[in-house]
Amino acid sequence: MKTSDFDYHLPKELIANYPLDRRTSSRLLVHLNQIEHKTFKDILNYFEEGDLLVVNNTSVIPARIYGEKESGGSVEVMLERVMEDNKALVQIGSGRSPKKGTIIVLGSYKAECIDREDSFFILQFDAPPLEVFNAIGHVPLPPYIKRPDEDLDKDRYATVYEDKRLQESVAAPTAGLHFDDELLSAIKKIGVNIATINLSVGAGTFQPVKVDNIEEHDIHSEYLEVSPMVVDMVKNTKALGKKVFAVGTTATRALETAFIDQDNKGFSGYTKLFIYPGYKFKVVDRLITNFHLPKSSLLMLVSAFIGYDNMKHIYKTAVDKKYRFLSYGDAMLLKKHEI
Repeated sequence: MKTSDFDYHLPKELIANYPLDRRTSSRLLVHLNQIEHKTFKDILNYFEEGDLLVVNNTSVIPARIYGEKESGGSVEVMLERVMEDNKALVQIGSGRSPKKGTIIVLGSYKAECIDREDSFFILQFDAPPLEVFNAIGHVPLPPYIKRPDEDLDKDRYATVYEDKRLQESVAAPTAGLHFDDELLSAIKKIGVNIATINLSVGAGTFQPVKVDNIEEHDIHSEYLEVSPMVVDMVKNTKALGKKVFAVGTTATRALETAFIDQDNKGFSGYTKLFIYPGYKFKVVDRLITNFHLPKSSLLMLVSAFIGYDNMKHIYKTAVDKKYRFLSYGDAMLLKKHEI
């Protein structure tokens, strides 16, 4: 398939720049057998006792820092991944790309550009990178949100179930932003089991697919952990004939990675799993997700899950019905399309 097959017109006014006052007040487009228009809190009606809800409990680093080159010129540093020995892989926005040896001043800290990897740079910090970013970093709102971060984003660009000890992501697993503690409690009362995986979301999640043939796309890698206990919970759920709900494409990618091998006993490491139409899902029965960018690998994953024609129809309907798109936007509940 061609990348152009996954293009659609997204009016700018449908991109949500702010979250709604209540997390569960977002709209919910449901596609099980046909399209229904609901509110997110109505998702409670689609669970049964014994189902499994899998969430990504990663925590977001304040991963954007504004600084300047020691030689002059403003710089924006966006963290991708912390490395060993006070190094970090970053994206750098500036008038001119920094050369090897360039010193960047970040508040009271300094970092030297020591190497380059494709569109990323490796910086050598004079302190542990997480210390630097936590001290002076900003909430890393996605590039399509055209405003500076505000105090409200510290709370709302994070899930209520994040584990702050797992401060590893530079983007939020946004499908989870719709849940609040009250809704999660109500889901548990039905008898639904809740499992947590951890996938460190990288800035590569926002990168469009640039090749014409999607099979040639070099997808971003992400670190994830799926414990043996979660694997057992999935197996038990399937054995009982119940459903596995994945909250977001990150949880989906993690679960499907963990079950690539038949002898699955959990997974810890990097994944480059690229899910696009033709992929046969092994784990996820229901997908809870937001609306994604045109030509993105995330849209391709959704298309693989529900079928290409269904994806095109759902997205056209969402645009026509003026759903709110992307990270702070509305959500979908989707049923796996059987190939």
